[in-house]
Amino acid sequence: MDRQQEFVLRTIEERDIRFVRLWFTDVLGALKSVAVAPAELEGAFAEGIGFDGSAIEGLTRVFEADMLVKPDPSTFSVLPWRGEHMGTARMFCDILTPHGEPSMSDPRHVLRRALAKAADHGLTFYTHPEIEFYTLRDEHRSGHAPEPVDQAGYFDHVPRGTTHDFRRAAIGILEAMGISVEFSHHEAGPGQNEIDLRYADALSTADNIMTFRSVIKEVGLEQGVYATFMPKPFSEHPGSGMHTHLSLFEGDHNAFYEAGAEFQLSAVARSFIAGLLRHSGEITAITNQWVNSYRRLWGGGEAPSYICWGHNNRSALIRVPMYKPSKGNSTRIEYRAIDSACNPYLAFAILLAAGLKGVDDGLDLPPGAEDDVWSLTDSERRALGIKPLPADLAEALAIMEESELVAETLGEGVFDYFLRNKRKEWADYRSQVSQYELDRYLPML
Repeated sequence: MDRQQEFVLRTIEERDIRFVRLWFTDVLGALKSVAVAPAELEGAFAEGIGFDGSAIEGLTRVFEADMLVKPDPSTFSVLPWRGEHMGTARMFCDILTPHGEPSMSDPRHVLRRALAKAADHGLTFYTHPEIEFYTLRDEHRSGHAPEPVDQAGYFDHVPRGTTHDFRRAAIGILEAMGISVEFSHHEAGPGQNEIDLRYADALSTADNIMTFRSVIKEVGLEQGVYATFMPKPFSEHPGSGMHTHLSLFEGDHNAFYEAGAEFQLSAVARSFIAGLLRHSGEITAITNQWVNSYRRLWGGGEAPSYICWGHNNRSALIRVPMYKPSKGNSTRIEYRAIDSACNPYLAFAILLAAGLKGVDDGLDLPPGAEDDVWSLTDSERRALGIKPLPADLAEALAIMEESELVAETLGEGVFDYFLRNKRKEWADYRSQVSQYELDRYLPML
C-alpha cells in the first residue's frame, strides 16, 4: 500500500467517514457512483470493485459486462455538503477489465492516453475553464418555458441577489474540496453565472469540472433553485459556454512562450493553433455533443460560429489573450467553442490531439482575424478563407466520421458508440416538435 492510500484510510478513520463514493463517468459525461463502506477500501485499492459495465452508456457490451472500478487515492476529498457526522467522501476511479487492464472505453483513460502522447514530446497539458450555467426558479416542467431567477446582466451587482449567495456557497464548497477558483460573476443572461477554475493539468481539471457540476446542482437543491448546464436554454439570451484556456509546458517552461515573437507565441504555439483550426470541424461533435449545442454556436451571444483565430478577438474560435511581457508563463490560447455540457475528458483529449497534430505536421498558422467576424458578409469571410463550424449535430457527426484523428484519439469503441448514440439522438429530435428539445435535455443537463 502506497502513502496516498495510507493517507486516505487514516483520514477516513480520523474524520468519521462512513461512506465513500467512487465516481466515474459514462461516455456522454454523466457522473456515476457507487458507495462503499470504509472497510472495503483496501480491497478496492488492491483489486477494484466489480460492476455491470453493460449497464453504463457506451462502456461495454452485454456479453463482456464484468468490469472493475479502481479508486484513484490522489482524488480523495470529503463532500462538505454531507455534514461532519457520519461523513461522506469521494474518489474518482479508473475503469478496468476483469484482467486488470484499462478499459478502452473509460473517458478518463482516453484522456490519459492523449496526455501520454504529449508526455512523449516532453510536454504537460494545462487547462483553465470558464464555466457558465443558468439558475432557474423551478425545476423544469414539460411544456413550460424555464424562468431565470433574476433579470440581471453582465457583471451586474444585485443587492441581496440570489446568484451572489449561490456563487458564494458554491465557491466555499469547491475550495473546501481543494478546487481553486479564480473569478466569479453574473454573466450576460438573466440568471446566468460564470465561475472560473484555476488552471491545472488537464486530468485534474476534468475531474474538477465533474466535481463542479455536482456541487452546482447540490447548491441549487439547497437554495431552492435549479441550475442547468444546457448550452442554450433560452433562444433570446446568450448560451452557456466553457471557454477553455490551453497551454503546454516543458517542465517549468511554457512551450507556448517565445520572448520577442508576435504576441509572444512560440513556433509550437502557432502550430498548435493551426492544428486546432485544421481539425476543428472534426472535433466539434465532441466539444459540442448535444443537439442544443448548435443553438448556442449559431444563436449569437458571442458564441463562435466561424473557424479562425485572433489576438484578443472574442468573435474568433481561438483567441490569444492579451499577453503580459513580464509573465511568459501566462502565454496561452483560449478555445471558445466548447460548452459546459461536454464530457471534459473526451473534449480535452481531442483538443490536445488536434493541437499536437499541428505541431507534429509543422502546420503554418494562417493570418489572424482582426475584424468582428460576425459582422462580415459571407463573401468577405470566404475571401479571408474563414469557414463555418458545423451547423448542427448531424453535420458535425458526418465530418467526425471521416476523421482518423478523432477515431484514433477516442478509440474504436468510444468512436463507434458516439456516432450511433448521437445519430439516434438527432433522429429522435427531428421526429419531435421543438418543445421536445427543452423537455429532453434541460432536466438532464
